[in-house]
Amino acid sequence: MKRFTQLIQELETSNKTNDKIAALVNYFNMADEKDKPYVIAMFTGKRPRRPVTTALIKEWAIELSAIPAWLFAESYHSVGDLSETIALVLPPAQQTRDRKLHEWITDLALLNGQDDDVKKEFILQAWNSLDTQERFIFNKLISGNFRIGVSNKMLVNAIAKQSDTDSNKIMHSIMGKWAPGEITYKELIAGVHVNTDSSWPYPFCLAYALETEPESLGETTAWQAEWKWDGIRGQLVKRNGELFIWSRGEELVTGQFPELHFLKDELPDGTVIDGEILSVKEGNVQAFSILQQRLNRKTIHKSQLKDAPIGFFCYDILEAGGKDIRTEPLSQRRKILVELMSALTTKDIAILSPVLSFQSWEELAEIRKGSRENNSEGIMLKKLSSLYHSGRKRGDWWKWKINPYTVDTVMIYAQKGSGRRANHFTDYTFAVRDGEQLITIAKAYSGLTDKEIKEVDSFVRKNAIEKFGPVRTVKPELVFEIAFEGIAESKRHKAGLALRFPRIARWRKDKIAAEINTLDDLRQLLASTL
Repeated sequence: MKRFTQLIQELETSNKTNDKIAALVNYFNMADEKDKPYVIAMFTGKRPRRPVTTALIKEWAIELSAIPAWLFAESYHSVGDLSETIALVLPPAQQTRDRKLHEWITDLALLNGQDDDVKKEFILQAWNSLDTQERFIFNKLISGNFRIGVSNKMLVNAIAKQSDTDSNKIMHSIMGKWAPGEITYKELIAGVHVNTDSSWPYPFCLAYALETEPESLGETTAWQAEWKWDGIRGQLVKRNGELFIWSRGEELVTGQFPELHFLKDELPDGTVIDGEILSVKEGNVQAFSILQQRLNRKTIHKSQLKDAPIGFFCYDILEAGGKDIRTEPLSQRRKILVELMSALTTKDIAILSPVLSFQSWEELAEIRKGSRENNSEGIMLKKLSSLYHSGRKRGDWWKWKINPYTVDTVMIYAQKGSGRRANHFTDYTFAVRDGEQLITIAKAYSGLTDKEIKEVDSFVRKNAIEKFGPVRTVKPELVFEIAFEGIAESKRHKAGLALRFPRIARWRKDKIAAEINTLDDLRQLLASTL
């Protein structure tokens, strides 16, 4: 536990990628062999079931620290992280001891199904045997919420460097189903478990955002252009007579999309197709808000099948005839995909994603202007010679997205952030006008520079009107331009509308609150998108 705690400290106090990789390499060189798979699991989002609720650990921390609930709440608002707050308010440990990370995680898992008294006894004993920083990590183990700036790519690069193993092999190996308590570190990175399960997916190939004009990419003949669909990235896997559907988040979602189950009978064994899960009705791709009706559903109702039918737009093939063909160039993979798709009897559910024909970048730019008419986000540009890489490789795949929608709003609420932003008001709520009223329309916390964050923080502290726990109502004076990808009706929001992926585009110091957009403006925008 002490070694893992030291790793977290080193990762959190560094902003340099090379330093973080060095810390990870050192950890994997020195850590207990049984701890290593658990660390990889945590850093890749494989979170175990939470054994104790947040409400209970807060209650026990307040009781043990002997401070009033209001003081704990104020401390939490100041620190910004519940796990850290609890670690700080608890009295000093009476008998510290060093247990292995995997031992703590195993014991926490055993708490599932136990009554609250048993859980309380274990948690209090644990707190009494750990120093402040170790308590913080222990509390994180309970919540499973490790957000420390370690991407999958960074983790893979560190393991590759430490083990002298190809990074693509490691990326493939850590995907999908594996249990950290049932596999050794050496077995995991060697990929001994890969393909023992017929459902096994491949790591997704990802694209960088194109931030220059496409002319910088060279000759148009070297590139394949497709629509960038706004859905759920997925892989269709057909092996050993079974069909599996994986999301990019490494979730097995086969049961959520029964429309695609016919492919079990039509796809040959040893086939893996990369594509996009979309709502498709009468041949037309529907908005993402309609697709949302189908996501994370244990039971699919007839009305949902009717209103939000599913289609799968296929744009790449990774395995054919049981052979991994990711090292074939895209031009060859596309030929194999076209031939495979032409043999399907049903072509309006599993759909070959069309390649856009263009002779010049100017012509493609004109085509791109019609993206929203297809409910797409823009255009994907893929080099015809590109392999199917694990993760991103700059220069091979680019996403050329259309400009987002924007709306001018006024900030009316502010809340302190978490982690490094815990001492500043960085989470904001924005509103538009509806007659004489201000109606909240979006929340956002990204898009400002550090200097602007400090300016806004100072404004909030000087102009707070009311206090609701951690939230401050502020004078409606600061105007911000909010960018977003889409708009949809929503019964959950007071405005009756929801913005997709809102973020701060810029601080409009040149505008006053009287000049912001209205709710009618957004309703007209919604009407124009239908």
